[in-house]
Amino acid sequence: MNSLIRHKRILIIFLFSLVIATVLAQNTSVKFGLLKYSGGGDWYANPTSLKNLIKFCNTNLGTNIAPEAVEIEVGNKDIFNLPFIHMTGHGNVIFSDNDRENLRNYLISGGFLHIDDNYGMDEFVRREMKKVFPEAVFVELPANHPIYRQKYDFPNGLPKIHEHDAKSPQGFGIFYEGRLVCYYTYETDLGDGWEDQAVHKDSDETRTKALKMGANIISYVFGF
Repeated sequence: MNSLIRHKRILIIFLFSLVIATVLAQNTSVKFGLLKYSGGGDWYANPTSLKNLIKFCNTNLGTNIAPEAVEIEVGNKDIFNLPFIHMTGHGNVIFSDNDRENLRNYLISGGFLHIDDNYGMDEFVRREMKKVFPEAVFVELPANHPIYRQKYDFPNGLPKIHEHDAKSPQGFGIFYEGRLVCYYTYETDLGDGWEDQAVHKDSDETRTKALKMGANIISYVFGF
């Protein structure tokens, strides 16, 4: 049984790598995903955030990311066509057995998940991701982690964008075989800062700070 699992994993990794290599070789747009999940949480929160982050990255990092993210269910096999997945919301999150298996295979095969707590997700995200990676825990990334030292320098670590409970912003990671596969931003609300200015009426300084941190995440994941 263990041999079958290993062979299945190797095949998944090969196919995932082939998809990414094909995209890069053809110089076509990379597509990002917005994760749709069950449980009642509003996965669709911040509808303009990814669009604005993508535009910022294409302009300032020279990336070639498709302007619109793909809405994708956790258990959908097409997730393997999307090297970067963003997840947000305010409430409950529930992953089915199929969701957990699919997400785990996606992440250990080279995919990346960014979770941004829009406020109220924390206990549910931690519960469900523990089921995806029972052998791992979220660990806080120190301020000198490379994700904060990409094109834009954040010497104090994750910036604070929106105030919720007067807590300091924290960035947590899940590592698999030494690779960061999931980055969870808590008490910062980057997605709100990525939204159109009219939505939250943030200052240009605050929005730029949020977008720069988002660009750092993309830069770290893709090695730009």
